[in-house]
Amino acid sequence: MSSSDSEALSDRLPADLFSQLEIIGNSPAMQEVFTLVAQVADSNASVLLLGETGTGKELVADAIHQLSDRRERPLVSVNCGALSENLLESELFGHVRGAFTGAVNNRIGRFEAAHRGTIFLDEINSTTLYLQVKLLRVLQQREYERVGDTKTLHTDVRIIAASNRNLEALIEKELFREDLYWRLNVVPIELPPLRNRRDDIPPLIDHFLAYYNRKNNRQIEKVSAEAISRLQEYYWPGNVRELQNYMERAVVLAAKDRLTIHDFPTCVRQNEKPTRKGETTETDLGALVQAAIEQAIAQIHPGSRKLYSEVMGRFEYELLRKILAETNYTQTKAAGRLGLNRNTLHKKMVEHNLEAK
Repeated sequence: MSSSDSEALSDRLPADLFSQLEIIGNSPAMQEVFTLVAQVADSNASVLLLGETGTGKELVADAIHQLSDRRERPLVSVNCGALSENLLESELFGHVRGAFTGAVNNRIGRFEAAHRGTIFLDEINSTTLYLQVKLLRVLQQREYERVGDTKTLHTDVRIIAASNRNLEALIEKELFREDLYWRLNVVPIELPPLRNRRDDIPPLIDHFLAYYNRKNNRQIEKVSAEAISRLQEYYWPGNVRELQNYMERAVVLAAKDRLTIHDFPTCVRQNEKPTRKGETTETDLGALVQAAIEQAIAQIHPGSRKLYSEVMGRFEYELLRKILAETNYTQTKAAGRLGLNRNTLHKKMVEHNLEAK
């Protein structure tokens, strides 16, 4: 970007807007996000926010809206993963009296409420194929009907969607419509995980310390250097939301006027990635794979010129055999579990002589 472009961009970007919205980041990765937000904000293009849970997608959607010409109109947020298909359809498009049991009155939907403003569809990856067809129609034709009604309504709304999963992988599994993906993915903005912007952790710590001091009438003065160092080294699977949670807990429970490493969970103190019951950490998985490869190499003749095919072929065979057995050789289920196209799976089954018994 040229210096003149940077100056023009800074004129359009209120210096304190992101801090007002509690979006904190001086790292190059976040500065790139801020630049994209400023560039796309005053257009009507659909935006697709991508990133792990807890990276601040809703805050970025708010920033896009606040910088746009639609800022005086509503920003309406919908968590698509929080409702069943029927409830989400009614939530998005509204319904008329008698449309279903319990529909005693007409009700407007979120698209109607967001008219001339912005609608933020969080966890768009959670929508069913049935609803994706309806969303595609809104994007293409800007029209829809309330549930149980035949009257077509028109909408002027800017759509921002967000996903914490790889939509292209879901398309491969036939769980997400490719045509809807390209309609949403006009301007993709990827939010970096916190572990990829560790320089932003100290200012985030300062921000949350001040915020939870005010909220809880506490007077914690600072966080020790050791604690800050450990917090910067931690993996952060829950990203900024996880850091916020740990800071709130530490401020509320602290016995002294300074937070130390002992005020934070064991996973931070020991620099471990928290896992749910039955899960394996990345480090553990990496160690298992490394050990298996070393053992496989040791069993292959040193003069072999087919080391890659012999080792990887065996790994692939065992993985396919295991998943096919778990799914009773149902190729659609096995392909979904493996993240493969069904035709690709069938070819590999033929290669490895793993056709259904």
